[in-house]
Amino acid sequence: MTDFTLMQILPILLGVVVTSIIAGILAGLLGVGGGIVLVPMLFWILSLTDFPPELAMHMSVATSLMTIVFTSVSSARAHHRRGSVDTALLKLWGPGIVLGALSGGLLAKYIDADGLKLIFGGIALLVAINMANPRTIVLSKSLPSGRVGNGIISYVVGTFSSLMGIGGGTLSVPILSACSVEIKRAVGTAAAFGFLIAVPAVIGFVISGWGVPGRPPFSLGFISLPAALLILPFTVSFAPVGASLAHRLDGKWIKRAFALFLGITAIRMLSAGLT
Repeated sequence: MTDFTLMQILPILLGVVVTSIIAGILAGLLGVGGGIVLVPMLFWILSLTDFPPELAMHMSVATSLMTIVFTSVSSARAHHRRGSVDTALLKLWGPGIVLGALSGGLLAKYIDADGLKLIFGGIALLVAINMANPRTIVLSKSLPSGRVGNGIISYVVGTFSSLMGIGGGTLSVPILSACSVEIKRAVGTAAAFGFLIAVPAVIGFVISGWGVPGRPPFSLGFISLPAALLILPFTVSFAPVGASLAHRLDGKWIKRAFALFLGITAIRMLSAGLT
C-alpha cells in the first residue's frame, strides 16, 4: 500500500462527506440507489488528487458496493413492511443476480480503469435517456416464462450492477417495468436485489484487489474502509431529507434535471475512458 500524507487524505475525506450528503438526498428524492451518484463523484474527487489513476475507478465502484450492503437492508425492510417485495420474483432472479454480481467483482481484476469507465458511462447514458422519457417503455406483457430466460436477464443485471457499483434498482426496475411488472412491486423487489448484488460483488472486489499495490491505508481489496464508514451515516441521515423534498417539489422536473446531470456525467465518463 502507498503512504498518503494528511494533506492528501483530508481533501478526499471532505469530498466524500459532501458526495455522501448529495447521494443521500438524491436517493430519497428520486428513489435511485446512491451508487449511481457515489461512483462518478468519488471518481472525480480522486481524480483531482494524487490518487493513482489506475485505481480510482476500481476503488470508487468497490467502496460504493460496500455501502450498499448496509443501506439495501434498511431499504428492503421498509418495502417489505409495505408488502411491495415480490418473494417469488426474488427467488426466481436471486440465483442469477448473485452469480452475476460475484462474476462482476472477480472480472474487475481483468478490466482496466478505462474499461470500467466505459461500462459505467455507457449504461448510465441509457439510464439517463430512460429517465428523461416521460413514458414507461413496455416490451412484453410479462416476464419470460422459463427459468433460463429469467436466469440470463438476472445474471446480466447482477454482472453490470457489480461492475458499475450500483444496487438493483437502476437496471432491474426499467427491465421489470418493460416486462409489465407493476412499478411498486418492481421498486420494492429491486431494493432486495441490492443486497444480493452487493454482498457477492464486495467479495469479488476484495479478492480482485487483494495485494494490488498503490492502495491507501485500511483498504480491503479495492474497498476503502474509512471512506465506506464515512459515507454510510450521511447517506442514511440525508435520505429522509430527500424524501421530504420529494413531496414538495415537482417530481417530473426533478427526474428531468437528474437525467440531465446523469447524462452529462455519463458523457464525461465515456470521454475519460476513451482518452
